Amino acid sequence: MVQNSLPFRRLTARSAILSVLLGAHPAQAPAAAIVHLATELGLQESTVRAALTRMVSAGDLERDDATYRLTPRLLGRQKLQDLAIDPMLRPYDGHWRLAIVTTGADAAADRTLLRESLQANKFGEVREGVWGRPDNLMTPRITAGHRLTYVTGRPDDPDELAARLFRPAAWADIATRLLAALDGADRMRDRLEVAAGVVRHIMRDPILPAEFLPQPWPGADLRSAYRDFRAEFTAFASTYVW
Repeated sequence: MVQNSLPFRRLTARSAILSVLLGAHPAQAPAAAIVHLATELGLQESTVRAALTRMVSAGDLERDDATYRLTPRLLGRQKLQDLAIDPMLRPYDGHWRLAIVTTGADAAADRTLLRESLQANKFGEVREGVWGRPDNLMTPRITAGHRLTYVTGRPDDPDELAARLFRPAAWADIATRLLAALDGADRMRDRLEVAAGVVRHIMRDPILPAEFLPQPWPGADLRSAYRDFRAEFTAFASTYVW
């Protein structure tokens, strides 16, 4: 299945392994079960075993006897994924939350880490060193948050700011096409490829208050479709993994 305009990636041994473990709670499975499931998806056993070895070396997985589990770094990714699928909201009263970088970092890697953490917590970059979003999410957990000062306020034109920072109409367009692609995929391998694109797109959802969203808004439908797929894939995988 090739649709270059949508966020699909060809299923590889690594992506199949991550799909199994990121969707599992706890995020672990026996090696033999992972290999069996991956071969059912059309991957070569030798390729899957080599991927497991590389992922341990790269710090993606830990091995305990014949069981593989996600490392703390990827458990953090799993938590962000779970929060994106079931976000924790609070009532929106018109205020925005600004995160202002008030303490610099000498290392480029530290600056990149802070930027990625702000993006993961749904902040948009107003200008260099100033990030913001409507204050409708529970308190974010920002890596290196000690470098930030938070301010709340009301923008003069919140509709323009939300559209400029988060482009909700573009997100909705891709979400609608992903829903159609998932509905049209028949083979489990194809469905897994589309579903991986779905969850990546859900993680990019800015989770704005309803007043900033174009209508109809497909966010709830996309999350529901992904939950349905997860139940379908869990049932499929349970024969091999759990």
